[in-house]
Amino acid sequence: MSLYAQRGVSAQKEEVHQATEKLDKGLYPNAFCKIYPDYLGGDEAWVNLMHADGAGTKSILAYLYWKETGDLSVWKGIARDAIAMNLDDLLCVGIHDNFLFSSTIDRNKKNIPGEVLEAIINGSQEFFDELMKFGVGVRYLGGETADVGDVVRTIAVNGTMTARWPKDKLVTNDRIVAGDVIVGFASYGQAVYEKEYNSGIGSNGLTSARHDVLHKTYGARFHESYDTTLDEHVVYIGPYLMTDPINIPGTSATTDIGHLLLSPTRTYAPLLKLLLTEQFDKIHGLIHCSGGGQTKCMKYLPGNFKVIKDHLFEPPLIFQLIKQASGSDQREMYQVFNMGHRLEIFTDAAAAERMIQTAGKLGIEGKIVGRVEAADKKSLLLMAGDEQIVY
Repeated sequence: MSLYAQRGVSAQKEEVHQATEKLDKGLYPNAFCKIYPDYLGGDEAWVNLMHADGAGTKSILAYLYWKETGDLSVWKGIARDAIAMNLDDLLCVGIHDNFLFSSTIDRNKKNIPGEVLEAIINGSQEFFDELMKFGVGVRYLGGETADVGDVVRTIAVNGTMTARWPKDKLVTNDRIVAGDVIVGFASYGQAVYEKEYNSGIGSNGLTSARHDVLHKTYGARFHESYDTTLDEHVVYIGPYLMTDPINIPGTSATTDIGHLLLSPTRTYAPLLKLLLTEQFDKIHGLIHCSGGGQTKCMKYLPGNFKVIKDHLFEPPLIFQLIKQASGSDQREMYQVFNMGHRLEIFTDAAAAERMIQTAGKLGIEGKIVGRVEAADKKSLLLMAGDEQIVY
């Protein structure tokens, strides 16, 4: 059994999918988010969407860093994580404006004071203000903040995002065909709208990253930061402290392990705003490589295709550190983490180059990472360095 499973989590969420398999799949079953008729407006040419997600266990990393350093700013990053994980999913069905967002924050008041709530809420509004500069409008409708110390040990930061959108401007993944190329857009580096280096970690696999990278002393000092029923051999088994310095790749500057783990989830909203308005007809499919990592695309293929990813990004530093600390094999790493790119566009080869150039102007590296071939069944072949992995 993998370390990930021993900690009570699943990259593929098999039990969740089983529990929801009888639910209505919506108008477009292959779309990245569930799409329903326009119940709000009653217009057959429009659709409604509602999506819920959050920062996951990344909030525990913020808690540890804040407790160790007193730095409240890390909580603003958690606010961005909760928003980006909703926003970027909805971007993947073609929506790029007029979103409504409601937050849900559950805290243990004994461990999480009001100043933390203030940092999260103010950080949310600051993020929305920044997005508006790129033409991505998100209205903050408030939400629920509950003191539920019997349920959570520290804090859970989640949210719900809603949109109404015209049918003829949707990306449903039904246009993916054999012969398409897959353009991947880097999850790491520093986009023009980011204030510092982004490790690319996103908000997936943080249970694994936290325990595999951080030192045993965190479990001894902060019992509230983990499930104390876990076997101790899977709890905080790494070599690092949060404040251990580390060089930022490609520069002479340094950061620390905590900031690598807490890099706010990169939103691709400024990029997709441009691509969805300038090259909409060329976008055959959109995938947010979140839970499930580089295998995520398999769930949304409109037919029997073989997906080949044989020109992936070199995994950025944070994933190299996690792999080294955990001893995880390549198969598990690519199932749990995005490993370097969190957005995929399925398109034709001629359109791909313009998309890559558009991303470059925003400081985001893009490249063709793979292709789609006809097949008798759905399959994924992934090249991790010299290792070939079949899913």
